[in-house]
Formats: sequence, structure tokens, C-alpha cells
Amino acid sequence: MHHYWKQNLAISWIGCFFTGVSFSLVMPFIPIFVEELGSPKGQVELFSGLAISITALAAAVVSPLWGSLADRKGRKLMMVRAAIGMTITMSSLAFVPNVYWMLLMRFLTGLLSGYIPNATAMIASQVPRERSGWALGTLSTGAVAGNLIGPLLGGALAEWFGIRNVFLITGAILLITTLLTVFMIKENFEPVQKEDLMTSQELWRKIPNKTVLLVLFVTTLILQTGITSVSPILTLYIRQLAGNIDNVLFISGLIVSVAGVSAIVSSPSLGRLGDRYGSEWVLLGGLIFSFICYVPMAFVSSPFQLGLLRFFLGFSTGALMPSINTLIGRITPPEGVSRVYSYNQTFLNLGQVLGPMVGSGVATQWGYSAVFIVTSLMVLFNIALSFVNVRHRKRA
Repeated sequence: MHHYWKQNLAISWIGCFFTGVSFSLVMPFIPIFVEELGSPKGQVELFSGLAISITALAAAVVSPLWGSLADRKGRKLMMVRAAIGMTITMSSLAFVPNVYWMLLMRFLTGLLSGYIPNATAMIASQVPRERSGWALGTLSTGAVAGNLIGPLLGGALAEWFGIRNVFLITGAILLITTLLTVFMIKENFEPVQKEDLMTSQELWRKIPNKTVLLVLFVTTLILQTGITSVSPILTLYIRQLAGNIDNVLFISGLIVSVAGVSAIVSSPSLGRLGDRYGSEWVLLGGLIFSFICYVPMAFVSSPFQLGLLRFFLGFSTGALMPSINTLIGRITPPEGVSRVYSYNQTFLNLGQVLGPMVGSGVATQWGYSAVFIVTSLMVLFNIALSFVNVRHRKRA
């Protein structure tokens, strides 16, 4: 077994953290930046929405291509490629002359991404099997922590240094990620010739539990749709609950972040639980607990109650993606692990595109509370799917 996996895990965690930060950093001020760049007056919301979703959409489309290349050339190379690509595209946002150039750079950021799924694939292929739940749980906290701290950091940096300089700071952070990945990550990978690479059909035939894998992909899609469906309305919902208060943005930031804090705390321990009792049980438990948290969110009467429920929700979020990643790692042949993780990444990215659309659509039609009811129903469907998986795994 590879003895350097612990060092790789530490550096990959830092890389995933910085990647998460750089992706979410821009969220608070994209609408203001779109205004500054001079988008047509009535279309600021449209261009802001596009700027956020176009990155995930581009990543969803190209993820399988990068996964296939990683299975041929190695995961480290793909991590370096993604880090260099993101360093250039994020820095260049500081110099865009108009909103169309900004959209192009956001599109290229998604196109060149892929650091996190390749880091996951590399750790899954190197870590001893009996510790995979813990290792992938720990790794996932990097991206979660980055996604969480990003918006708070972005808002503060934009006030101190100005929006354009934030992109240069982000570029510098990603450059550090690139250098750490080049010099500190070790991978003993024998490149595979294109004609020797297992075809997708052969890979599919070698996967023993095809139903389990398909259900995991759909679970990822619904999970991300549910998590991101509340993002367009959360600040507005808090404002509605609190009445006219001055610091609504700060309170929103806090309520968004608090779910991440509990997710970071719980992920490694829940990963250990998965190693001991089976990740499919931890996944099922996490989904049931998240359902219990989502339903009352539709009926809260104060921001404090919403924040408390979001805090508890984080404990279940800490169980979900690591459990899915562990299960994928366990049923996938080593020579195809990057491709299968990249397919899962495509479902994850599609969920990130779908979620905000579902959220804003439901809110427009039926109001903010309805978004939480619809999200609860999605989780309920996911619970049913996971029951199917538990039964298939028991039979296997």
C-alpha cells in the first residue's frame, strides 16, 4: 500500500480548500460586479445567475473527459492542470472589460476545473480500504470548509481591496495550490496507452453493483439540487422573518456558514462510522436526519430558529458526500476510478445548476416556505433510493 497517502491527503485537503474558497468567494459580489461592468439595467439578475451557473454547467460537460485522461495519464497531472487553469482564469477576471468577457472567463473556469474529483479519486485509490471512509470524509471537509468560508472572505476582501483585486488575490491562492500540488503530491502512476485503456463498456461490465452505482449518481444529483435550491432565496427569507434589520447580509452569511461548521466537525467521525458499520447505513441515516431538519424550516418564525436547524442540517451533510464517495471507491475497479468519480462530478455539477432554478421557480410560484417543502420531498425520494441500495448491497 502507498505509504505517502497521508502526506497526499494533507496537501489535497489544502488544495480542495483553496479550490472551494476560489469558487465561492465571488458569490456575494457577482451582482455588484455585473452592475459595475455595465450590464443592461433590467438584466443584472439574469447575468448574475448566468455567471454563477455557467461555471458548474461547463464543469458538468467536460468532467468525464478529464476523468478519462486521469485514468490514462495519472490523477496528479490532472490536479496540476486544473490548478494552473483556474489560476489563469480567476486572475484574468480582474481585467475583464465587460460582462461578456466575465461570462467567458467563468465558463473557462468550469471547463478547466476538476481538482476536487481527481484528488478524491487519487486518495480513494491510495488509502488502505479499511480507512477509506475516514480519509474521504476528512478530504471532503476541505472543499466544504472552502465553500463555506469563501463568501464571508470574499465580502470582506471586496470591501478592503476592491472587487478586481479580490480576483488577483484568488489567483495568488490558486498559484500556491499549483506549487504545492506539483512539489508535494506523490503518485506512482504508470501511464496507460490510449488503446490499452479499459473502454467505458468494459469498465461498466467490471462494476459488480451497477444499480448501486446508478442510484449513487442520482442521489448526488438530488442532494446537490436540494442543497442549492435554498441559496437564491435564503437572504430574502431571513429578511422576511426578521423584518427590517440593518445587518441582514451578515446574519445571512452566518446562517449559510453554520451548516458548514457542523459538517466539518462531523465528517471524519461519520466516515469512521461508515468504515465500521457500512457507508450505506451512514448515508441512509444522514438523509433521514436531513429530512427531519428541512421540514420545520418551512414553518420557522425567526432567523435564530432557521440558523439552529441549518446547524443540525450540517451534521447530516457531513455524512452524505463522503459516504457516496466511499461507496463509489469500493465498487469501482482501480483502473477506472477517475472516470467513475468524474461521472459523479457531472451529476453534482448538474445539481448545482438545477438547484437555484428549482428554488427561484418554486419561490416565485408559491413563496419561500414552499422551497423547503419541495426540498424535503426531494430528500424523501433520496431516502427511498437509498433503501434500494442497502438491499442491493446486502444481496451482493
